[in-house]
Amino acid sequence: MQKFVRNLLTEWRKLKLPFADATFIAAISGGADSVSLLLALHELKKLEKLNLRFVIAHFNHNLRGEDSDADEQFVKNLASQFGYELALGKSETRFETGNLEQNARDARYDFLLETAANLDAYAVLTAHTLNDQAETFLFNLIRGSGIEGLGGIKPRRSLKPADFGFRTTEDFGFQAEEQSPNTEDRIKNHKSEIELVRPLVNWAKREDTENFCLLNKIEFRYDAMNEDLKYKRVRIRKVLLPLLKDFNPKIVETLAQTARLLREDALALDAVTERSDAEKKPVTCDFERDTDEERRPKTEDQTKNLPLKGLKDIFPSVRRTVLRDWLKENRGNLRRLELKHIESIEKLIFSRKSGRTVELPGGEIVSKKDGKLHFQKTKVEK
Repeated sequence: MQKFVRNLLTEWRKLKLPFADATFIAAISGGADSVSLLLALHELKKLEKLNLRFVIAHFNHNLRGEDSDADEQFVKNLASQFGYELALGKSETRFETGNLEQNARDARYDFLLETAANLDAYAVLTAHTLNDQAETFLFNLIRGSGIEGLGGIKPRRSLKPADFGFRTTEDFGFQAEEQSPNTEDRIKNHKSEIELVRPLVNWAKREDTENFCLLNKIEFRYDAMNEDLKYKRVRIRKVLLPLLKDFNPKIVETLAQTARLLREDALALDAVTERSDAEKKPVTCDFERDTDEERRPKTEDQTKNLPLKGLKDIFPSVRRTVLRDWLKENRGNLRRLELKHIESIEKLIFSRKSGRTVELPGGEIVSKKDGKLHFQKTKVEK
């Protein structure tokens, strides 16, 4: 058994994933990372280490014209070569407004979740690597993220519609038999729990995935957008990381390890927050845990309104964790929120006056009134 395949099998055990009688959706772009994942999974099936159904899923973002179509054809050929089922999605939208990278990511995950739910899959597999972890850590550090953001990419978590704010079929032009007015209607089994798993992110570097493909004499596709320095992540990869490598040749491993340690600290902080709230009851008695260690509101009123009692007397790190949890429940995500927004809400908490407000990205407002923080969406940002 090749080392890459053996490492994947070891990680599969560590992540406590099923070895039989389950369906997995493998997100394959055609690049070295995803192709190496597919090759290793196929080898484990041949060796009868995994008795699982794998369905290849490819989303054509339609951002690079003929190259995007060539990627799609490449993945079709791979699926045919290895005898796997194939699910295809395609975007007809050029993402002319908003953040291109974020819009493309949302479209892809909408498609993956829809595919997984309709096939009653256990999980979606993506091929994020140690390099992606290091780049994510630096990206979030530069934008001023808190401990949750610096924890980076989780190897395993639940995948829910709220994560990506489902867009309609018309928005992204999914190739589907039924054109429903919204994504949840298109999902036949949207109440099931679906995992998002990154089985390479804890151990595989980009050079490992490329070498594994070359070793197996399998070509892979290359995305020219990965050279475009107008994207922040590309500048981190092509400019910042090489500079840091002069100081530490193992900078990728070091940053990934730091992200893991901070992720563990975040879990510990969550536990402290829960204990604090259980004693004081005004803060997180309004929340309960789900399977992904995230908070879920019990009632709409408890989601929109957060009691101030108890928030002043807890550790700042715990208070910020509570605030981030509360904002995530109301917004659906923490995108574009920075430390300055959390600090502004903290100032609101300690202010002696009611009626004051804090503006958040996307036209959202947090106000203080009647001993509570109130969340309100005032407009839809274009």
